[in-house]
Amino acid sequence: MAHEIEQFTDGTAAFASANTSAWHRLGTVTDGAMTAEEAMAIASLAGWNVRLLPLTATEITADGTTSVEVPQHFATARTHPKTGRTQTLGVVGSDYHPVQNEEHAEFLNLLADESGAHFETVGSLKDGRQVFLTMKMPQSLTIGGNDDVDLYIAAFNSHDGGSAFRIVVTPVRVVCANTQRAAIQGARSSFVVRHTAGAKARIAQARSALGLTFKYAEEFEKAAQRMIEAEMTLSELKSVVDGLRPVKDSDSPRKKTNQRQRWGAISNLFEHADTQAGIRGTRWAGYNALTEYANHVAPAQGKTDAEKAAARAERVISGAASDLMEKAFALTTV
Repeated sequence: MAHEIEQFTDGTAAFASANTSAWHRLGTVTDGAMTAEEAMAIASLAGWNVRLLPLTATEITADGTTSVEVPQHFATARTHPKTGRTQTLGVVGSDYHPVQNEEHAEFLNLLADESGAHFETVGSLKDGRQVFLTMKMPQSLTIGGNDDVDLYIAAFNSHDGGSAFRIVVTPVRVVCANTQRAAIQGARSSFVVRHTAGAKARIAQARSALGLTFKYAEEFEKAAQRMIEAEMTLSELKSVVDGLRPVKDSDSPRKKTNQRQRWGAISNLFEHADTQAGIRGTRWAGYNALTEYANHVAPAQGKTDAEKAAARAERVISGAASDLMEKAFALTTV
């Protein structure tokens, strides 16, 4: 699996990052924070004009070819940021209304104005079919007096009908940059806007999502503090790992081997990793060992180390490990 960051024939890539380079080493690293407009321009996300085109099918018979209209379905298309040509992205139904990248950035600008957050990363995936922007909140959380956790707001959009416009609140450990999606009781971690006729209006109203960000941060900090004050033994952590990926006696030898290797890596992180210094032996350390494994150690497809690292980066961006992380949090929290 490749990183899927969009790359252009002129050697540039549709990705920008503030201050720090990403795993895939693509795109532009800015010296300091970006505005929404700067992020869009640097990552070539501006001026796409995503639109709907009528669909037709072509039937080929012995008598020749016939064009057939496809009712209630449309192709989504954009103006390619480099060539200026029309490029199709996906097929959608008649109730789909595009959310432009500019609207995407406008929504985050509202949050930035009220929160003091700054833009951290922006990019295009899968040749323009998906885009993302993330912002870093100005203040970090401090767990147990010495474990700093940054808080990010990430907004994802798809132009191929694959998913809704989605805002996610994501705490990230400074030391190892683990994405920590956690299901916190009483606090939502995501806000969804459908691609329908009222989508633009709802995005404007969705500044209330900032409220969920602060609520989530408050509840996450409380839960993490309880976890850092609670001890966790190696056997307790193994029970969690077994609960996340159960293996039965009837399972294949390969699955059993994978489980042993997974446990070996997670237990090593729990007992010896530098990222657990200061929190070792706690339930918070157990959860962080699980997230570090899932996002940075777990096997990933790719021929080279760079490709494997990029695949893990894609897991973080796409949220592919979110369900596992939320289960892990539920099994380790107190």
